[in-house]
Amino acid sequence: MTTTFVFLHSPAVGPSTWEPVAAALERRGRPAVIPDLTGVTAGGPPTWPRVVDVVRAAAPETPLVLVAHSSAGLFAPVVKEGLGDRVVACVFADAHVPPPQGLVRAAEERRLEFLRARTGDDGLLPRWTDWWKEEVVAAMLPDPAARARVVAEQPRLPLAFFTERIPVPAGWDRVRCSCLWYGPPYDVMAEEAERRGWPVTRVPGGHLHQMVDPEAVAGALLKLSRVS
Repeated sequence: MTTTFVFLHSPAVGPSTWEPVAAALERRGRPAVIPDLTGVTAGGPPTWPRVVDVVRAAAPETPLVLVAHSSAGLFAPVVKEGLGDRVVACVFADAHVPPPQGLVRAAEERRLEFLRARTGDDGLLPRWTDWWKEEVVAAMLPDPAARARVVAEQPRLPLAFFTERIPVPAGWDRVRCSCLWYGPPYDVMAEEAERRGWPVTRVPGGHLHQMVDPEAVAGALLKLSRVS
């Protein structure tokens, strides 16, 4: 049975951030789905059960490779638990690497200071691309059309998203886990993955490099997941 790639985009952005890689994989005969997580923070915490429900509804009854980007990496363990034995591999692409078990949150205290300073009276942050200067966003997304798609579909996340505790079930990482990273600060996550004995590959680029060079990222995902 053909393995399907299931892409978890950061809830701060949207599905278009993985569409070029999904298309590159499909050209190679590898099916892919991108569950839309842009609405998972609606209704307040906890967010993680809604993430699991959305992914479960989108994932086919085939072997699955989970590919998580950025903060979506923190949800990979509960998603894997929700999908069961269908998950054959997890790849963390410029993503947070969860611990083996316990509880985790999307931002530590130093990061929360940055976020609190940008939170409005309604408890919501600006769209993710509005956190940065225009030249920073343009460097990550040099194609204007791609940048416009990413900007248009972003939700405004509540500060509570970054403080809620996400469970990490023990044993989630018994499947093949690996790490693909583009650049700092995710070199720290790559080092953690290496300490845990995971395969690690770098495709140099910005944080949304999967939109800039989808063929290179697709090739790296195939090798890391051992789906060839």
